[in-house]
Amino acid sequence: MQNPIDLYYWPTPNGRKISIALEEMGLPYNVHLINIGAGDQFEPEFLKISPNNRMPAIVDPEGPDGKPISIFESGAILQYLARKTGQFGGPTERDRIAVDQWLMWQMGGVGPMAGQAHHFLKYAPSMEPPNDLPYAKERYRNEVRRLYGILNKQLADHEFVAGDFFSIADMAIWPWAKGWEGQEQTLDDKPHMARWLDAVGAREGVKRGFAVAEDQRSDLQGDRKAQDLLFKGKR
Repeated sequence: MQNPIDLYYWPTPNGRKISIALEEMGLPYNVHLINIGAGDQFEPEFLKISPNNRMPAIVDPEGPDGKPISIFESGAILQYLARKTGQFGGPTERDRIAVDQWLMWQMGGVGPMAGQAHHFLKYAPSMEPPNDLPYAKERYRNEVRRLYGILNKQLADHEFVAGDFFSIADMAIWPWAKGWEGQEQTLDDKPHMARWLDAVGAREGVKRGFAVAEDQRSDLQGDRKAQDLLFKGKR
């Protein structure tokens, strides 16, 4: 049996990409919680693994040539795990290209824009002093709406994001898209996205991966210390 992968994790959309992938791929793993609201991401030992002080990160004791390797950035981790296992990266070269481009679409678009929407719609107004910024709220709400319109159009012709096969692109997008209500979006005009959200969410591996450390989540709206750590870089 393969030695477990060490997963450095907190239950956020980016963290859940990797817990879902590990469950779907049937890889054994040990969870090391990185409480981002308490500043664990700044600890020297973690920075050796993830110099950008962001989770998730992994350490695979059986990396290339059988030697350990540490990897940060969720998209890079997903690509590595797909190559390692030969799963969910796409069955043909054309499919792999499609998977990669939709994975990059999530990394460069959905993740950053939905993250900013969450910040300005939910967290910024609760900060001290409050930052209730109508322009920022509308800017990111509209960009997320545009992106989900693209996703809905893609899913009109495909069962999953990159084609008619489940892939790491779905694993990357789904944890962010699942939060559409908090991003002040609607699915009334996005039936294909709604169908896909339900289909992916019904997978047993996705359910297990999403549930990892779910009980550790907390509401940051009233946690000034966590806000300073996450939004102002103050320790």
